[in-house]
Amino acid sequence: MAEILDGKLVSAKIKEEIKLEIEEIKKTSGKIPGLAVVIVGDDPASKVYVKNKRRDCEEVGMYSEEHALPENISEEELLGLVKKLNEEENIHGILVQSPLPKHLNEDIVFENISPEKDVDAFHPETVGRITLGRYNFVPCTPMGVMELLKYYNIDMSGKECVVVGRSNIVGKPMALLLLQANGTVTVCHSRTKDLGEVTKRADILIVAMRQRQFIKADMVKEGAVIVDVGIHKKDDGKLCGDVDFESVAKIASYITPVPGGVGPMTRTMLLKNTLTAFKFKSN
Repeated sequence: MAEILDGKLVSAKIKEEIKLEIEEIKKTSGKIPGLAVVIVGDDPASKVYVKNKRRDCEEVGMYSEEHALPENISEEELLGLVKKLNEEENIHGILVQSPLPKHLNEDIVFENISPEKDVDAFHPETVGRITLGRYNFVPCTPMGVMELLKYYNIDMSGKECVVVGRSNIVGKPMALLLLQANGTVTVCHSRTKDLGEVTKRADILIVAMRQRQFIKADMVKEGAVIVDVGIHKKDDGKLCGDVDFESVAKIASYITPVPGGVGPMTRTMLLKNTLTAFKFKSN
């Protein structure tokens, strides 16, 4: 039976480290890192995420402010708020919660966030820096996955690493980080032929495909490390991921649960990125 990659445990340890560092910063400089979260409209999932992020900030002693905007706000007004937050001294990180309403262009909004405050790591300059391996910030989910693997001393060097999913938020940056850790990386997607044959080669399998319990035991190499980024609600109301946990856990060496695996790590990496942004500004 696979050992659990416990994201709740690891994120709690990292949050404690962040809390202690912020306490020391406050003691020596009187300042604290600040995060601004912008939410547009009434998307229920986004509201839950924003509430959790506010609580996370409180737990580590980080300043946070929330800007809840109406669904019908104009792009010009939203960009005006982003510009204002770019200029505010006490704000070191800016997060605009996606998805945005359809009349707003997400690409334009993200491009207007200052790269120095781009703690979600969506700005084109940030993406370019990740490609070059000269980055300050990484998207929170891939960064959380790397921290989780590091905590459990899972060496990626020379390993066959397969990423299922090619989104800009998870799949692509995940592949780049694995490459930088000297993994041999394959990226799979909806056009990949014989997907199960590719995933079965993986020593480390990262799944972010947005399909409920798609990855079965016969698609996994015995002893593989399995990281499940997906999250779905089953018919009985319980949560599950992109991986069929019950069957895959019997043959994997390590596996993330859903919930309690990647999710807590993602939220904690937002705090870490904000702290990093503060330190770069202070230097």
